Amino acid sequence: MSVLRPQDQLPGLNAATILLVGKEDALLQQLADSMLKEDCASSLKVHLAHSLPLPSNVNRPRIDLIVFVINLHSKYSLQNVEESLRHVDATFFLGKVGFLVTGAGRDSHCSVHRSTVLKLARAYRSPLLFCDLEVESFRVTMAQRLVRMLQICAGHVPGVSALNLLSLMRSSENPCLEDL
Repeated sequence: MSVLRPQDQLPGLNAATILLVGKEDALLQQLADSMLKEDCASSLKVHLAHSLPLPSNVNRPRIDLIVFVINLHSKYSLQNVEESLRHVDATFFLGKVGFLVTGAGRDSHCSVHRSTVLKLARAYRSPLLFCDLEVESFRVTMAQRLVRMLQICAGHVPGVSALNLLSLMRSSENPCLEDL
């Protein structure tokens, strides 16, 4: 079993790489395309994967941010993410992993409850973002947010680290019981 580690590769000069993991091929590709259209000072690379582990024989750049995409309309989507998480080194969870939940706009058809993904994000102490990726304007806004997060995680924003970002994104409305 191959575990994905943040320091597997040396950082590229002015390069930033995000890995989007999820089963929603068309939506992930549209999100990737929106991200690549963003004005970014870094050389932006977006990789898509159905699940982890990634093939070990592939030459790939260092991954600066992993975003696991969960569709609330598919229990299989959640199961895929839970299984993939086992293949991520613990040091990635120091601000370089996030969860993106889609399908929240149609609550009546959800197979996965929001509280389930909230517990998952809390368990891994990682940011949780909600976005209906099927709506273009929402997708474009999320692409902008992810590009900014990626720049921070890649170390391209002076004075802000991935750990700073993680603490800024923690919800002050719903603190974890361990934090009280």
